Amino acid sequence: MLGLQQAFDEVRFGAARTLNLRTAMPTGSEAAARLERWLRQHHVQKSDDVLIITGRGNGSDGGIAVVREASIRVFHELRRKGIIKSFTEHTPGSFVVAFASMNDMLDAGKRRREQTPLPPPAEPPTLSALGDDTRRMLRTLAEHSLDALGMKDREPFVETEMLRLFGSLAATVPEGPERERRLRQAIASAMSEYD
Repeated sequence: MLGLQQAFDEVRFGAARTLNLRTAMPTGSEAAARLERWLRQHHVQKSDDVLIITGRGNGSDGGIAVVREASIRVFHELRRKGIIKSFTEHTPGSFVVAFASMNDMLDAGKRRREQTPLPPPAEPPTLSALGDDTRRMLRTLAEHSLDALGMKDREPFVETEMLRLFGSLAATVPEGPERERRLRQAIASAMSEYD
């Protein structure tokens, strides 16, 4: 029966939308870091539901499912941040995760600001280090965001909104080469929700 379930999962999710944390035997913190990066990437790519294989903890010390528990903590945190909409147990050793919209993520940032202090702004502190295309895209997104709020005279608020959106979106883009290109993809993804 397990083979049949696996065959259906391969058809439904494919390799690109499946993360198998069980095979690498990571620690809880390693699994959590890898899972969060992977989920944020798929959120920006607007992936459909994804499958996360955590295992049941049968091979763990004392039978405690460390990777599974760490994964559940990440799911709760990313749901609170508006990145995932839901997660459900698929099998005793796996979960299916559905993503929230980019607007949900941006709105979650507004709600969190009221409850907890904000972390320091993402680097760079000003937008001048970004390329012209990236700044133009960010400005367009900020204008759409302010229009959606019903702002009649949005110009005095555009730069502040650009910085807020940059901070939210930059947090979803992992460090590394071509980070600005991935930031532009995240901006385009967020803009598509206003169209």
